[in-house]
Amino acid sequence: MSNDNTKSQSTDPIVKMDKLNKHFGTLHVLKDVDLDVTPGEVVVIIGASGSGKSTLIRCINGLEEFQSGSLEVDGKELLPHGKATKALQTIRTEVGMVFQQFNLFPHMTVLDNVTLAPMKVRGASRDEAEKTAERLLERVGIADQARKHPTQLSGGQQQRVALARALAMEPRLMLFDEPTSALDPEMIGEVLDAMRELAREGMTMVIVTHEMTFAREVADRVIYIHSGEIVEQGSPDDVFDNPQNERTQSFLARVLTH
Repeated sequence: MSNDNTKSQSTDPIVKMDKLNKHFGTLHVLKDVDLDVTPGEVVVIIGASGSGKSTLIRCINGLEEFQSGSLEVDGKELLPHGKATKALQTIRTEVGMVFQQFNLFPHMTVLDNVTLAPMKVRGASRDEAEKTAERLLERVGIADQARKHPTQLSGGQQQRVALARALAMEPRLMLFDEPTSALDPEMIGEVLDAMRELAREGMTMVIVTHEMTFAREVADRVIYIHSGEIVEQGSPDDVFDNPQNERTQSFLARVLTH
């Protein structure tokens, strides 16, 4: 287990997903997915490319619509077929997300990238937003890069800016969609270190990753998804050392030997 007694004691799930189904045309991408995430929990989703991992977490903040089933995030319901509700806007302010690509504004400084959303969405003053941004950039280890533009940074530094930007909205939940997959190998560690620190601090996190050592270290629960279905889940020791499903065994045999 990655986390200590600083975790929240609340047992009410911050994510409640029941029999969720997602289609892209005739392709059935998510099949009757059930998933609860409790506050303070770190859930890591693993699986082969194309298994539905990224689609699953993108449904949580409404970036992908689903066709049937139910989904609540922090007590607010998302509706099938992308039906607009006030809940969706609220959820997007309470759920931070870090993508494979950094999606930073290249014409803005690092500091301005981090302060933009709190000022525009939360109505923070520039002074307040900049103090928060400076604290968060310090937290992810790049306070000295605040006045630079993204193109002047390494990929690992840019991804840490993206992390600080997401944290600036004071999210209740953080989603990570393969945040290190676009990075050179020597830059992966610095991003994972920042995520480890979040886990230690008790941030609720759902992480899609191919980094199995990292998954074993930080996860409270590991979920293996195959062809849009949750095939197996449990503690890192259970899933990595004693997988019960043949598909999980086959997947881990492939990825853990490389």
